[in-house]
Amino acid sequence: MLFSGTSHPTLSEEIAKSLGMTLGKTQIELFPDGEIGVQILENVRGREVFVVQSIAKKPNFYLMELLILIDALKRASARSIVAVIPYFGYARQDRKDKGRVPITAKLVANLLETAGVTSLVTMDLHSEQIQGFFDIPVDNLYARSVFAEKIKKLGLKDPVVCAPDVGSAKLARLMATEIGASFALVDKERMNAKDVTTYALIGDVQKKDVILVDDICSTGKTLEGASKAAKNAGASHVYAAVTHLLSGRKIEGVDKFFVANTIPLPDEIDHAHVEILSVAEVFGKAIERIVKNESVSSLFCSGPNA
Repeated sequence: MLFSGTSHPTLSEEIAKSLGMTLGKTQIELFPDGEIGVQILENVRGREVFVVQSIAKKPNFYLMELLILIDALKRASARSIVAVIPYFGYARQDRKDKGRVPITAKLVANLLETAGVTSLVTMDLHSEQIQGFFDIPVDNLYARSVFAEKIKKLGLKDPVVCAPDVGSAKLARLMATEIGASFALVDKERMNAKDVTTYALIGDVQKKDVILVDDICSTGKTLEGASKAAKNAGASHVYAAVTHLLSGRKIEGVDKFFVANTIPLPDEIDHAHVEILSVAEVFGKAIERIVKNESVSSLFCSGPNA
């Protein structure tokens, strides 16, 4: 059975459609003081249940709503509860890189497990090692196949996939391999949560089409700096492919922006500049394989280890 929180009902409906089913019925309302009230309106006893909820836009609210949904399903005797979290919020604080800071990714992992989640499905985790924060199975899906299919249709000549910072280098290399492109990297230093200083571009982009690849765009300054560095180095055009878009403002210097629909996009977004690509089918296929006890990793690779 597939249920949805209120963070991204459109994506939940798309996932349900890809599976040829309808969403389970729930009643989610707010008490006068703002507390969240939940009731499951279906019999879930002994069932394998999936709950779709992105922890974004209002992360505190949607995380709490998800925990309450999970608790309701657990107390209704669901056999297993799989949290499907297209955007795993609080993932950016995944280590103690300075004194007296939290590790929020681990905290969220603890909350989900305590609430009753038996496994997790997410997409493009900010750091893959976050999977190690859980003592339950975690399937980290990738949007790159959706982006690669779109980029191939553009018919770019001599494309270069560029990582806008060191943190996205692995993601960009995998994308470069997928579309048969060369690789470049922008050396960047983040001054604080909002300000970024961009340095040199490493790689040859002279008279080439550059595709910037990243998992999260929150302010857009990293991509703007990388785009400027690419064009200063002689790039003909700059495209961007980002899984999770948190900012609604136009990213200067990027000719075309491709984004997955893991998060509801802001109303003010410029659709002439931004093209939304659906990842519902990727989640649908993963859910189908989990139910059938088949390999999920084989969606993204082939061979004996898939």
